Amino acid sequence: MKKNIFERLHIDYQPGEKRFWTGRKSNPDIENQYWHQEIELQNINALQRKNTTDIAILGYVCDEGVRRNSGRIGAGKGSEIVRDRLAKLPIHFEEKSVADFGDIICIDEDMEACQQGLSIGISHLISKSVFPIVIGGGHDMAYGHFMGIRDAIKNTSKKKIGIINFDAHFDLRPVDEKPNSGTPFNQIISELKKDEETIDYFAIGIQRQSNTKELFKIAQEQHVDFAINYECESSSEEIKILQNKLLPFIKRNDYLYITIDMDGFSSAYAPGVSAPSPLGFTPYFVFKMLHFLFDTNKVISCDIAELNPSLDRDNLTANLAAKIVDFIVMKLNKKDNF
Repeated sequence: MKKNIFERLHIDYQPGEKRFWTGRKSNPDIENQYWHQEIELQNINALQRKNTTDIAILGYVCDEGVRRNSGRIGAGKGSEIVRDRLAKLPIHFEEKSVADFGDIICIDEDMEACQQGLSIGISHLISKSVFPIVIGGGHDMAYGHFMGIRDAIKNTSKKKIGIINFDAHFDLRPVDEKPNSGTPFNQIISELKKDEETIDYFAIGIQRQSNTKELFKIAQEQHVDFAINYECESSSEEIKILQNKLLPFIKRNDYLYITIDMDGFSSAYAPGVSAPSPLGFTPYFVFKMLHFLFDTNKVISCDIAELNPSLDRDNLTANLAAKIVDFIVMKLNKKDNF
């Protein structure tokens, strides 16, 4: 009988389901051509140490953090629509196996339990040498995601994790009564301080119009590195300047956790978010940065947050999120042509 790693948590867990993976048929005499044909479906509780899965898709189905942050809810449907769009993309990876491990689902507004469930799931995957790609869900998932990485490597010689957040917002708000989608990185900093540890946090795409003076003050006090959105232009020269700025950060960390908030993109490319802005970065910029970061061979886990399908237009945001997942898989497969 499989052990339920979430058995004491107030959440629902749903393993990978075929209904999310449909698409056009191809000639049965040739090899698989599309994601929906290649994806494996897994139950995280059945994951063994000697597994054949290299990369995991895991959903964080939770809107509670966004609701508490007075945002427009709907991101809880993000993981479902990303799967739908991803299913229809052609595959360009052969060396890595990818599996959908289903969703960790918030019930009764218990966001804290959902974060804890994600933490347990991430730790379980990484400890079995599986690379997680989490699709959300509000950005509150970053707290659970980081804690899962931390737990997975706590008994190893390499323990220094650097967070790189592509986002219009710092998400450094102090917790007032309850945490929300705007507090995860403040929570991480506070949690590590209890153990007299520090955290390297680099935010890319910060918009002054989207962050208060208090948040900039907190960033300064906590030694948070950041790049303003105007530094995140798509020209090769601007990208190279930012990459060089990141080099010391990368060097002093053993691992990189990359988190991408879809509201960091310009609303021209990602209208389906709670807080869209025309001043965000372009997909080209992010893909070039991901190319650079994955080439360090230090990226241990990734996630995509804040996609809200109810606010999307022509699936622009969902298609972009799906193509980010596809690009990450190609980078891990060492077969990208970008």
